[in-house]
Amino acid sequence: MSHSQPTPTPYVQPGDALNDFLRSFWQRLIDEAEQETPDYRHPALPLARIKKVMKSDPDVKMIAADAPILFCKACEIFISEITARAFINADSNKRRTLSRSDITKALAKCDQFDFLIDIVPRDEGTGGSGGGGKRRKGTAGGEQTSLEAVQSTDVIEQLSSLLGPQQDGSAS
Repeated sequence: MSHSQPTPTPYVQPGDALNDFLRSFWQRLIDEAEQETPDYRHPALPLARIKKVMKSDPDVKMIAADAPILFCKACEIFISEITARAFINADSNKRRTLSRSDITKALAKCDQFDFLIDIVPRDEGTGGSGGGGKRRKGTAGGEQTSLEAVQSTDVIEQLSSLLGPQQDGSAS
């Protein structure tokens, strides 16, 4: 569907350093949120799918109507930040196409993403998919090899299952 806003400029530009990106990323999101008029009828992610994920927790009995909308916005921000961080990795390697290893490296560089350690293989030393037994430093439960992490589900598959199939063929 068409959006009422013009196409936004990218969060990160080719050649941007991670520190420069991080300095401006959150302020830009705050500014956009203050000026944004949300379109609740056409959310960026399917609200029914978000509710389904929320209800997968056995402790969740009921969900307020505005909770999935808030989670939708949180998921958008989460995906935007990881995508921009991964782009910085790809750009530093003179590429414009994001790969699985770019996402892995982006997540590995920041401790705030350690909660994903069970679903994102840590193959940062190989640049490929498989891992060569590289060790992840400073994890809560000791060190974990990439080979152990590969046994868990890939984060891209998790995001794809959340997003579901594209309905109208539009990118965003």
